[in-house]
Amino acid sequence: MEINEELKESLMERMDYSSEELDTFLNNPRNKKVLAKSLNLLGKTIIFEVVESHGCNTLHKVGDKFYFDGAGNLLTKLSPKKICIYALAELDKLIFASNELLYAGVDPNEIVFDKASCFDVGLKCGGWGQIIMKISVVERESIEHV
Repeated sequence: MEINEELKESLMERMDYSSEELDTFLNNPRNKKVLAKSLNLLGKTIIFEVVESHGCNTLHKVGDKFYFDGAGNLLTKLSPKKICIYALAELDKLIFASNELLYAGVDPNEIVFDKASCFDVGLKCGGWGQIIMKISVVERESIEHV
């Protein structure tokens, strides 16, 4: 992939890279591969929907959705005002997997293990409660922005 000057300047500004750091970044073939596929990623929204909930102290309920941009940044204006850190902490693995599938040209919605659970083991196992969340990846323009 050929990196034009506009993209170089954008990277330097966004990442706060010096010219030398930018050269180091661009000399890694993997980074160029990711950049070539990043436009597809930027057009996606990753959604985690609560599909099971019992005893959640944060009061997450079935149907609640947590929204992330394609790069994995939480979209706070679209997500609930409160999100349990123990639920949030479990989502990084599925976000990473969805990104890797996109980089490989595979639909991330084909992921086989598409659910994650909060850290709490639930009342029956000595915890308080538990929620189960299911990942989906959609086109960004299909999301109504708040």
